[in-house]
Amino acid sequence: MKKIQFTIIFQLIALLLIFSGCQDKYTEEYLSAEPVYMSYKDLREAVKTETVHSLEKPGKIYYKDNILYINEIMKGIHVYNNANPSSPQYLGFINIPGNVDMVIRGNIMYADSYIDLVGIDISNLGSTKEVARLKNVFPYSVPTYETAYRVGQVDDTQGVVIDWEIKTVRKEIEQTNYQIYPIYYGSEFAKFSSVTDAAVNSSGGQQSSAAGTGGSMARFGLIDNHLLAVDNSTYYNFDLTNATSPTIETKTSMGWGIETMFLNGNNMFLGTRTGMLIYNVSDVTKPVFVSNFWHATGCDPVVVQNNRAYVTIRGGNPCGSNVNRLDVLDITVLKNPALMRSYNMTNPYGLGIDDDVLFVCDGTAGLKVYNAADPYLISEHLLATFKDINAYDVIPLGNSLLMIGADGFYQYDYSNLNNIKQISSIKIVPK
Repeated sequence: MKKIQFTIIFQLIALLLIFSGCQDKYTEEYLSAEPVYMSYKDLREAVKTETVHSLEKPGKIYYKDNILYINEIMKGIHVYNNANPSSPQYLGFINIPGNVDMVIRGNIMYADSYIDLVGIDISNLGSTKEVARLKNVFPYSVPTYETAYRVGQVDDTQGVVIDWEIKTVRKEIEQTNYQIYPIYYGSEFAKFSSVTDAAVNSSGGQQSSAAGTGGSMARFGLIDNHLLAVDNSTYYNFDLTNATSPTIETKTSMGWGIETMFLNGNNMFLGTRTGMLIYNVSDVTKPVFVSNFWHATGCDPVVVQNNRAYVTIRGGNPCGSNVNRLDVLDITVLKNPALMRSYNMTNPYGLGIDDDVLFVCDGTAGLKVYNAADPYLISEHLLATFKDINAYDVIPLGNSLLMIGADGFYQYDYSNLNNIKQISSIKIVPK
């Protein structure tokens, strides 16, 4: 009897093992944003001058020696002769994959190219050439993608991700003893963060020096023979003593949410999503924290002139909250910045200050120009508004203003504050 029972039990166990090994395999089919790669070899052989390239997605701007530089987001830099502001002349396009910003020291332009820092000799704008490259100094990042789709796995050994291609993917579903839920990452999770822009002026409102002039959305800056840069969370210091062989001296964490950098004398003002941070960079290898000014969560560029700082705060996705305003701060005592007054805005981005003239790029509400002599009555002294443009950033140059927006580049004459007028434009060419 026992032998029969043992035989039955053995047969049951065998059947269970057989059926468990024959479990069905299931697959799912779905649309996915799959990465499109550029090899590292192609990336590092791509810098060159092109005679024609349409302005399609303008980014930040830079100005030096009557030459205007306009970034084509993630593609490179358009170059114009602006000796006659009423009629800028196109000189060509510098192809730099992954570029967002630039800064110029002497005849060398330093620009980000995805994970690399490149140096480009621009002494002959008709035939620029790469003369320096620091590889793998910036974080590996990917372009934004459509949130409606899942996102394919990125393999950084294949190169840099330059785009996404929507494909139908058929994949086997893993068999587990718990429910699997698909994970979706929004486009801001992978948003490209880069570095750049201009230089230093201890008394003026825009970042400028003999090197050139950049806007308020900068993440690069120059102090003597050093290039300072920030990304979302990190401070970089590059030694440019040997212009064609730059070295990285400092790389240190500075928190999270850094968006812009403004250099004023030996002080560095960082615009972050939660406030303005002030560091002393007398020793660029060891930035020293001075103070901060916290505000509601929002995107936050800053410009400084004398004892005042002007900060725009933009709400909405991905910046957070619904606050849209201009803050004017008293920074007479750097260790204790104090709010003087706040002004409501619509959707503010970059800004610029030239003596008492304040320029605010209020996004879809256009460009606004104020007399800011009295920091408590700025909104009551609106000098001009230019609507029907989506304003992004500005560079005031004394009598003329350079402005970049979503639909192109604009130039204004503000030598007569009672009659500020547009004098030229370069419109985008839609795809």
